[in-house]
Amino acid sequence: MLAAHGTRSAAGERSLDALAEALRRDRPGWRVELGYLEISSPPLAELLPAVRGPVVVVPLLLAGGYHAHVDLPAVVAAHRPDAVVAGWLGPHRLLTSALVRKLGRAGLRGTDAVLLGGAGSSDPAALADVRAAAHLLAVRLARPVTAAFASAGTPTLQEAMERLSSTPAARVAIASYVLAPGYFHDRLAECAGAGLVSEPLGADPDVVRLIWHRYDEALRRAAHPSTARHA
Repeated sequence: MLAAHGTRSAAGERSLDALAEALRRDRPGWRVELGYLEISSPPLAELLPAVRGPVVVVPLLLAGGYHAHVDLPAVVAAHRPDAVVAGWLGPHRLLTSALVRKLGRAGLRGTDAVLLGGAGSSDPAALADVRAAAHLLAVRLARPVTAAFASAGTPTLQEAMERLSSTPAARVAIASYVLAPGYFHDRLAECAGAGLVSEPLGADPDVVRLIWHRYDEALRRAAHPSTARHA
């Protein structure tokens, strides 16, 4: 059971539908359902009790925060308390691979300064997850990567752009650290001064691999409760 936040973007819903379909193709015969915490349909609260048999809920969230720690657990506890809940997706090396691929397709140059654009959160732990993802990307690209946020969190996109504009880099490339089109990706795409903005992660093959990894990890943890969540 994929648990997404929800979006008012039709393109965002299509992108998440495509991700669910990619997961089904990757493991033929396995049932994959997509539900939403809010805004979009079907609501997770209605979908969870309607599905028969054991359920593993995989949050389509790139970082921890309110939805991962409070909202989603409350919905599961109220509507499907027997479900196993997997860890959220990031940070992870598979997301790094997907980001590198998206940046390459967008035309990243060796001289570009790189900014990892996340949605943001009021939860410091969620911001730390995004900064850790920026560190993984920096190691892979062998250059500094600044994490910046479209909503709550510092530095903001504009603050980060102003800092990078004073560096010798010819232009700034924004790696879009969001899963699907919508409000937050629009904020990144509209960021003044950016030389390029990569596409959302979407149904990238490494995102598909990561979701199945979180699924398998959750089942192992359920069978052996002492097993820790692995990054």
